[in-house]
Amino acid sequence: MPDPTALALFVTAAIILFIVPGPVVLYVVTRSVTQGTRAGLVSVLGVHLGSIAHVIAAVAGLSALIAASATAFTIVKWAGAAYLVFLGIRALTTGDEEFGVGNGRHRSLRVVFWQGALVNLLNPKTAFFFLAFVPQFVDPAHGSTTTQLLVLGALFVVAGMVSDGMYAVVGGTLGEHLARRPALRRTQRYLAGTIYIGLGAAAVFGTSPPAATE
Repeated sequence: MPDPTALALFVTAAIILFIVPGPVVLYVVTRSVTQGTRAGLVSVLGVHLGSIAHVIAAVAGLSALIAASATAFTIVKWAGAAYLVFLGIRALTTGDEEFGVGNGRHRSLRVVFWQGALVNLLNPKTAFFFLAFVPQFVDPAHGSTTTQLLVLGALFVVAGMVSDGMYAVVGGTLGEHLARRPALRRTQRYLAGTIYIGLGAAAVFGTSPPAATE
């Protein structure tokens, strides 16, 4: 187990990081506003299934391999960006009568779940974050480093689910208010599509490939 002091510092740092909205928060809020709190919470579960995969990959050293390979980094980055842009284009081209909280609730929550997982799985920044942040709180003097990494990763995922879940509830509440104003539905659709496409662009232009060459 990690040192109690390091554990407390880790949890505090994780909470601070989650308070500041990032791409995942924007994705969750957008999903909640457009499809309701339930869909937002399901997307949170999907997103953090992706987080669990990143934790396991980091422990296994797979993330380090991606970080060391410019080609692998580029493939993952562009795949994630393309998927976000796809979601944005679909939102922009969906008819107003089919878009919004009232109709979103009837969409497959299974699809919402796996979309959230895919968005996070294809985010190389998440992989690098676990490599750079989590190991700082590991001390080999306190036992197995693998166990410590898994414990810290699990705590990080739980903290993320709580924080993102709160954002989902806020977004869903806002969506309920917007749903009562049909005139805003088109604006809601355009805003969601623009945010998804913007996140895709940020994924491409906001992350540089690793310096190492293959």
